[in-house]
Amino acid sequence: MSRGLKIFLIVIGVLFVVGFMAYRFFVGNYNALVGLDENVKGAWAQVQNQYQRRADLIPNLVKTVEGAATFEKETLQGVIEARAKATQPQVNVEGLLNDPQAFQKYQQAQDNLGAALGRLMVVVERYPDLKANQNFLDLQTQLEGTENRITVERKRFNETVQGYNTKLRTFPTVAIAGMFGFQQRPYFEAAANAQDAPKVDFSGLKQK
Repeated sequence: MSRGLKIFLIVIGVLFVVGFMAYRFFVGNYNALVGLDENVKGAWAQVQNQYQRRADLIPNLVKTVEGAATFEKETLQGVIEARAKATQPQVNVEGLLNDPQAFQKYQQAQDNLGAALGRLMVVVERYPDLKANQNFLDLQTQLEGTENRITVERKRFNETVQGYNTKLRTFPTVAIAGMFGFQQRPYFEAAANAQDAPKVDFSGLKQK
């Protein structure tokens, strides 16, 4: 074998090894981004499940509260309207998570619903009959559990997004992300207790 052929084969071998290592690095980082992105979507699905569970409980809550003839209609109407706005946005997951403004708008609607429920529960304190209504007490317990789960799932979502966004911004993964259109995902607002769900205080309604 001639010297020139040996050098050629060595060069080809080196290029093959380098190319294979680059391929493994490229594919590994791409697959890691895909996996982390799917984790974010999965975490968001769990948040939405809890929001939907809360929305599904409200019609029965409204029906039960309406049975109190003198109940403040304005407070009840506030819950009905807040629920309508919270369930109105028809945005797909990609559209929502790729658009921070849409995400904030959606979250604001959910926060407003939580606040409306909180006001309703404060008003219920004035109605002993409602506080003794077993159907209302059951709904109260379910809502309380749902609010707690919302808090947990929102926190988990933020943690999952943090992992994804950190990987996305790390060099050289950031270059691969740019090539394939991976985008940073929004958090529940980092300021002012962003990871806390709206508080619905049921403690004063529990039967002693």
